[in-house]
Amino acid sequence: MSKATSLHAKFGSIELLLYVPSSSLGISTRKWHSAFLTIYCSRAFLSLPPSSQPKDTKATKATFISRTASYSIVSVESVSVPAINGFKVDQKSLTKLVKEKNLNQLLELGGVEEVASALKTDAVDGINPDDADDIALRHEAYGSNTYKKPPTQGFLHFVWEAFKDLTILILLGCAALSLGFGIKEHGLKEGWIDGGSICLAVILVISVSAISNYRQSRQFDKLSKVSNNLQIEAVRNGRRQLISIFEIVVGDVICLKIGDQVPADGLLLEGHSLSVDESSMTGESDHVEISVTENPFLFSGTKIADGYGRMLVTSVGMNTNWGEMMSQISQDTGEKTPLQARLDKLTSSIGKVGLAVAFFVLVVMLVRYFTGNTEDENGNKEYNGSKTKSDDIINAVIGIVAAAVTIVVVAIPEGLPLAVTLTLAYSMKRMMVDNAMVRKLSACETMGSATTICTDKTGTLTMNQMKVTKFWLGKESLEEEAYSSISPYVLNLIQEGVSLNTTGSVYRPSLDSEIEISGSPTEKAILSWAVHGSKMDMEKVVKSCSILHVEAFNSKKKQSGVLVKRKADNSIHVHWKGAAEMILAMCKSYYNATGVVKDMDEKEKRSFEHIIQGMAASSLRCIAFAHKQVPAEEQINADQKVLLKEDGLTLLGLVGLKDPCRPGVRKAVEDCQYAGVNVKMITGDNVFTAKAIATECGILRPGQDMLGAVIEAVEFRNYTPEERTEKVEKISVMARSSPFDKLLMVQCLKQKGHVVAVTGDSTDDAPALKEADIGLSMGIQGTEVAKESSDIVILDDNFASVATVLMWGRCVYNNIQKFIQFQLTVNVAALVINFVAAVSAGQVPLTEVQLLWVTLIMDTLGPLALATEKPTTELMEKPPVGRTGPLITNIMWRNLLPQALHQITVLLILQFRGKAIFGVSDKEKGTMIFNTFVLCQVFNVFNARKLEKKNVFEGIHTKKLFMGIIAVIIVLQVVMVEVLKKFADTERLNWGQWGVCIGIAVISWPIGWLVKFIHVPEKPIFSYLLKNVDI
Repeated sequence: MSKATSLHAKFGSIELLLYVPSSSLGISTRKWHSAFLTIYCSRAFLSLPPSSQPKDTKATKATFISRTASYSIVSVESVSVPAINGFKVDQKSLTKLVKEKNLNQLLELGGVEEVASALKTDAVDGINPDDADDIALRHEAYGSNTYKKPPTQGFLHFVWEAFKDLTILILLGCAALSLGFGIKEHGLKEGWIDGGSICLAVILVISVSAISNYRQSRQFDKLSKVSNNLQIEAVRNGRRQLISIFEIVVGDVICLKIGDQVPADGLLLEGHSLSVDESSMTGESDHVEISVTENPFLFSGTKIADGYGRMLVTSVGMNTNWGEMMSQISQDTGEKTPLQARLDKLTSSIGKVGLAVAFFVLVVMLVRYFTGNTEDENGNKEYNGSKTKSDDIINAVIGIVAAAVTIVVVAIPEGLPLAVTLTLAYSMKRMMVDNAMVRKLSACETMGSATTICTDKTGTLTMNQMKVTKFWLGKESLEEEAYSSISPYVLNLIQEGVSLNTTGSVYRPSLDSEIEISGSPTEKAILSWAVHGSKMDMEKVVKSCSILHVEAFNSKKKQSGVLVKRKADNSIHVHWKGAAEMILAMCKSYYNATGVVKDMDEKEKRSFEHIIQGMAASSLRCIAFAHKQVPAEEQINADQKVLLKEDGLTLLGLVGLKDPCRPGVRKAVEDCQYAGVNVKMITGDNVFTAKAIATECGILRPGQDMLGAVIEAVEFRNYTPEERTEKVEKISVMARSSPFDKLLMVQCLKQKGHVVAVTGDSTDDAPALKEADIGLSMGIQGTEVAKESSDIVILDDNFASVATVLMWGRCVYNNIQKFIQFQLTVNVAALVINFVAAVSAGQVPLTEVQLLWVTLIMDTLGPLALATEKPTTELMEKPPVGRTGPLITNIMWRNLLPQALHQITVLLILQFRGKAIFGVSDKEKGTMIFNTFVLCQVFNVFNARKLEKKNVFEGIHTKKLFMGIIAVIIVLQVVMVEVLKKFADTERLNWGQWGVCIGIAVISWPIGWLVKFIHVPEKPIFSYLLKNVDI
């Protein structure tokens, strides 16, 4: 009896049992009926003949019962799952299926294609993107491809962080005590002023700092969202198209290739040589083989290590393991850059000096107070032993402590970290406009110190818009109109090699529509040539053969192969495509235009080598096609693995692809060279193509000694370590290089003390990108692995953008140096003035509130004015700083010391002789000192704009933000002096007194102009004094 007949008979009996009316049976009878039915069904299935059962019961083998037209397989579950929005499978089942890698469950469901059917997806053409309702239903049933992020830090968090500063807490403590004792002694109306003023000033400083940090945090969050928005290739309605990773829905068909990040959980529909790096999920570094029959499960967040394929999305967003992990990870914006670390050390050292000065001032003032050497406003001694009230003593001590703490606040340059943060945040935002997305903050500043840039050729120096301009068949160069004369057999082989050995695709919606070609620029160029030139019907060629095995292309092999079986005669053929000289080495014969196979001896091989070199010298990339028909048994080795023949091939033809240089790339290279940065080209192309492109781009100059400047990677690899270190600086072009060679060059350059920037776009470039001081990945052609390994993503793949990044890096470094010069001038002047005044007169000339106002100018408004300067071409006129360049240069010391000396001199004269010279009261004298000191900083900000140029006003009319900040400071200073008299402890000044203050402050400009005539040595003057401080 056949299996179908047996099943039909059994099911016929079961049907009679099932349709017994339950109403005609009693309760006990119904129970017996149910038990009998269960036993009968079990026996019916067990009685099937053994021949009808599958022989191989291994869990890992796929065995399906062939279905007749009248029957369908049904999945009988203990709990029935209702269809959701018309889909026949629920999210829980899909998640469990992939998460547990449950192959048995997948087989029970009918395989990947049945799952696709349950999700209403065409396994070949994907979903319909034009059906908005279908997309919405998928979102509703299975969720969106987004992750829940931990809540970002709110504004109050940054306020609390600012509050935690020790000096701020001490000041607030002093202010609270002063407030309490002041109110007790003078009443609420007058007693709150001293303590309340300090409180308000501290709150103002905290608020400005918190607002600034909060805004920068939001800025970094925005940039993070942009960097996470990957572009994924999906098949929708039969067309390959790029969509945002956030737009992916369950049921989408996604194309995967080497270097891609798997964007969601899913099942492999088809793939070739596919292996995945699951280290991000499992921690295991070994690559996992993915196949349709053995292991079709793909996980979000993993990386494609080799091969290519298509997957069906089964889970997105929070329903994936990766989503669960990412939802618990917050973006770390607290990364310390190397420059911030250096500034922390500098801040700490200056802070220690300030602490020592403040402590000395504290001791001197306490001694003077308790020895009766201080007087109040009426000329009476403040301390008279036991006659002085305890409240007065406590108030006086609190005032002295507050003054000492305020000196520490002014001395510690807390604005330096803020200046770095502001500069980096501003630069990151502006660099996005200039097609550079910063992934790691440290890269902004490090790029300014770069001494060498190692760049790729394709897509970076060239436009990556390839076109086949030459075709050689045998030793004959054929133009497009001569293709009709090619032997049909040879033409068919070429079309087979192009159609089947490719990761690209050809799509034509209808006969009247334009042909759409997708893939890498090389694949698109070859497919376009075959479709338009040789009139290839790709769909027809693909349907005529079945692919048995694929050797995917990667940057190490520089070739790809495919083993196919023709459906017409079951003959097996191998096709290879790749770098011309590598394919040529595998060939023993070649076809001519008439289809005759000719032997290729050494003489003939040299002829082809000359043809390849001739195309390469014309800046063409040479690709060769080769073929061989093989017996099936020759393709299986002893381990039962499929092997592709790599010898004894017949050369089908050579194509030359033209990739023109990018407009402006020569100028960008020259700009880098003018700035003292050496540009090296590292390419996988042969040495002739590399030399031609390098000359066209200006990397090699006419008349340059080529000996040692242009080498092949194998030669560099075979040098001894000593030879490599000796010769690496002279190399300008390295051809036929692998990612390992790029890594080797980076390591050699770093050993020589260079700061190295490297561009890369392939997965194999990741080690070199990580090893380099600055890794620059390509935003268009770069794989996700390359992007994650890099510090900066060049969004337009253009070398001109690399040169712009270099200029921005120097701008960051230069802006921070400007602010350090400005900050240290204030620090030095404030410390010396307070120290001298405290020791000699027993009091500091500036009150706590006044010093806090100066701190606000220095730490917030100063950085905002100086840190947002845009890069200028003059930055490219200087040599790079390098790895060990000093942060505070002799030029900066030359600029700041005369300014500090000027401020110290005039303010001490005002302190000790001001009353006599100008005939003013003590309070007016104190106000003039405060006003002059602040105005000196205002005028000195202009000097800080240019470290070396004498004309500090150049381009000032275009700096609206800078001028706006200066205006704000001046307005607020007028308010402080003329309006907030009690708050700032000031007295109104007349026009003459204002004129004196402005006149003294404006002297800063001629001093700044004169000192720039003084020549200073390059070696840091203070290097031997401050050996432990990296300045």
